[in-house]
Amino acid sequence: MSLKSFAARIFAGRVVRRDSKWIENAVEAQQRTLEQLMHKAATTVYGREHHFDKVKDHQSLVAQVPLTGYEELRPYIDRIRAGENDVLWPGKPIYLAKTSGTTSGTKYIPLTRESMPNHIHAARNALLHYLKKSGNSSFVDGKMIFLQGSPELKEDHGIKIGRLSGIVAHYIPAYLQTNRLPSWETNCIEDWETKVESVIDETLEEDMRLISGIPSWLLMYFERIHQRTGKTMKEVWPNFSLMVIGGVAFEPYRKKFEKLIGGSVDIVETYPASEGFIAYQDIPGGNELLLLADNGIYYEFIPVEEYFNENPSRLSLADVEIGVNYALIMHTNSGLWGYSIGDTVQFTSKDPYRLIVSGRIKHFTSAFGEHVIASEVEYAMKQALESDAQARVIEFHVAPQVNPDEGLPYHEWFVEFDSPPADMEAFANTLDEQLQSRNIYYKDLITGKALRPLVVRPLRKGGFRDYM
Repeated sequence: MSLKSFAARIFAGRVVRRDSKWIENAVEAQQRTLEQLMHKAATTVYGREHHFDKVKDHQSLVAQVPLTGYEELRPYIDRIRAGENDVLWPGKPIYLAKTSGTTSGTKYIPLTRESMPNHIHAARNALLHYLKKSGNSSFVDGKMIFLQGSPELKEDHGIKIGRLSGIVAHYIPAYLQTNRLPSWETNCIEDWETKVESVIDETLEEDMRLISGIPSWLLMYFERIHQRTGKTMKEVWPNFSLMVIGGVAFEPYRKKFEKLIGGSVDIVETYPASEGFIAYQDIPGGNELLLLADNGIYYEFIPVEEYFNENPSRLSLADVEIGVNYALIMHTNSGLWGYSIGDTVQFTSKDPYRLIVSGRIKHFTSAFGEHVIASEVEYAMKQALESDAQARVIEFHVAPQVNPDEGLPYHEWFVEFDSPPADMEAFANTLDEQLQSRNIYYKDLITGKALRPLVVRPLRKGGFRDYM
């Protein structure tokens, strides 16, 4: 064992022991976070308007602070961008993370001196929890790659602006810099196709052991390496042992990754967002994510069926139940208040509080009252892929066919296969059966002859990428 590996094990043990205090007392950690947020922001423009000084607990928070989205906070963020201080958080943010929204166009999410360490420490601690609980510290002795956006930033009124992944690149600790790839120059390449080829040039002959990024980015990276070498990733990098992912659900693409990798590697799933680092997988081999209750964010949870009500239930962490779909609401030390991030989550455990990301609040199919959500669709695809050893999927999309040329309406699944199933009809039947097993409303519509079973439309390879 190297000195670096030994030191990493010692550090990981300390972090895990320290984290156990808030993990075992998450509700208390949330109350403490709420008090800190309200006290710190009480004299800001938003804090004075909404009487943060009167907020002492969850009930008074609900009474004083409304639910918001980006559009509701945009006037305040515009004031920040114009150079005004003390608007949503004391002083000015040090960064604005530029991100794209489905309804608001380009969004600028503030990042403050208080919130940036939460992003960095959470990403670090995800690895340390894995290291401590898996016993695998070998990855610290090899090269690591973090596929991310350009770290080049613009500046406006003293605030730097860029993509979150590019901003985070400025915070890679010194002890990782000698292990980290790609180079700064390659990271600054804006064109993704060009960037991938440069990343491959720099990493192909290295001892890569940890690879991190959004699954869609990693797929392209691995595919290009396979096209160039004809080898699996394990053949290219025998010591490759850990993949850190976030951004989209991984399970539907697992078989595709395993083919490209040439086997399986350990995976750590994370749940980061520009608005805050929310959760990460703290137990190797699972798919549940530990909610970070002591990370500068106070959470609320709205039952999905109430989300569009005028006065929905707003629950604290102490009030949630296992297996219920909730819309996630955040109050953060970057100055987001009552902010709906647009995601839905389900708790799988309350001791400690672990969850899965079940979808997006607007990402569901309910043309016929079935309200099929993303996690149900992903579960059905995972089960169908497991039922057919030959089938591997690159991408897929589900939409309702409301007015077919003949027959009953149905759900239409557009699927780009890397390898098609041996029996397409059996594959489609399994998809439909598994979706029915997860959604009683969909099952009732099928058995009641309001819908016919789903239809799979295979697409040519590269179809999704070309369309995008």
